[in-house]
Amino acid sequence: MRAAVVCAVVVALGGCGGKSDEKTKPAAQNSASASASASAAPAASASAGEGKGGREVLPGLPSADEARKQLGQLTVAKPRPMTGYSRTAFPHWAQQGNKCDTRETALERDGQEVKRDAECRAVSGTWHSFYDGKTLKAASEVDIDHIVPLANAWRSGADKWTTERRKAFANDLVHPQLLTVSAASNRSKGDQSPDQWQPPAKTAWCVYSRAWTSVKTTYGLTITDDERKMLTTMLGTCTA
Repeated sequence: MRAAVVCAVVVALGGCGGKSDEKTKPAAQNSASASASASAAPAASASAGEGKGGREVLPGLPSADEARKQLGQLTVAKPRPMTGYSRTAFPHWAQQGNKCDTRETALERDGQEVKRDAECRAVSGTWHSFYDGKTLKAASEVDIDHIVPLANAWRSGADKWTTERRKAFANDLVHPQLLTVSAASNRSKGDQSPDQWQPPAKTAWCVYSRAWTSVKTTYGLTITDDERKMLTTMLGTCTA
């Protein structure tokens, strides 16, 4: 990981580039309201994994115990309406320097033996999709998933944010918000919350729930009651 590149995301400088990696599809819910004040990032938790997966590359991942505490402090509220929502309200992918945007930066961070062309596009490499256990060997086969989808964030309070704050959220490489996964799993997830969609690989549930809870805490987003219940179940799969 290139620390200087990662740290730059907080200010989310530059324009947008790259393809869209999240397909919005109708959710059973229309999520919630919240304050937009961010808290400090929790300390990273490292554990061994097979290949380069979410547990190894997600920054700022809290421990299971810390995530449980965070979950208990999140505001439970009904989802807010999707009125006015557009993916363009969350400018992505922002430039990170050296012709690299957020997508390409995440591809390099999450992959193995990644080679780039003169425009910083990944032309080869190997990526392990933590959600479904697949190994992909072409950048075209992977997406950069927003752990908390943009539309879910909108229903949870981001509708009240400034464009600059939404840009920072959409390009956040400092907190556990962006992860390279198979395109199939990302598009299956869409903008659904944990009560509506869970990673097919149950071994990913612990890390996924910790990341989701951490991001919602950092950005002051709300959760629904069903979301809280499923996150509690998923955190229950953590062994440490």
